[in-house]
Amino acid sequence: MVPRRSWVEQIMGLPISVLGRGDGAGSGRAAAAVREVYAELTAIDRMFSPYKADSAVSLLAHGELSWDRVDPLVREVAERCAAAQEMTDGLFDAEAPGGMWDPSGLVKGWSVERAGERLREVVEVDWCLNAGGDVLVICPSGEPFSVGIQNPRDPSSVVTSVRRTGGAVATSGTAARGAHLYDPRTSRPVESRWLSVSVSGPSLEYADVLATAAFVAGDEWPTVLPPHYEGLGVLADGNLFSTPGWAES
Repeated sequence: MVPRRSWVEQIMGLPISVLGRGDGAGSGRAAAAVREVYAELTAIDRMFSPYKADSAVSLLAHGELSWDRVDPLVREVAERCAAAQEMTDGLFDAEAPGGMWDPSGLVKGWSVERAGERLREVVEVDWCLNAGGDVLVICPSGEPFSVGIQNPRDPSSVVTSVRRTGGAVATSGTAARGAHLYDPRTSRPVESRWLSVSVSGPSLEYADVLATAAFVAGDEWPTVLPPHYEGLGVLADGNLFSTPGWAES
């Protein structure tokens, strides 16, 4: 049996797990890379969490920090949010109803992908990094991981799974946190017959943004996905619909 080792920590208000597979999974080098991943994600959460009073996001919202004094990383994320808004024709917007800048919809995927670069340096190990259902897969061996898509009607089960040797899978919906997603076009909670939309593709940052935009789009969600990204939607009646390349993406 191929050696495996797993880690999990609570960051950003959700469990972030790392699974290492391969002869080097139990090595000190692998453990050090995972520690670096968690340290980076903790630092990013400290900077961007809207729930921490001293985060840049909170200080900006309360007028205690101006844009000309923010950390360059905050400015970079703001630029990425603007690009995501343009890419999705406004279906993704970091400005929450009421005018507060909240980049949470981009930060999770972006930060996990960014931190995951530490794992790529340990080339003798395959990695699966899961941040609350948003998954980054790195498989130097070429052997795939099976990524489960959570059943939005029963979080203890999955509706299906996909095999991936690299890239990302991200899911957006209301099952876990209720009606927390807003339609930027109306500033109202999203109402949809879809319970969730999952997106698979090369970048977790983009997959995460596109999953949010696709869920907001409702029945038109497949048209939101650009080339190299595929999707799977779960309807309220339990039926599934996927784009043509979902199984191979």
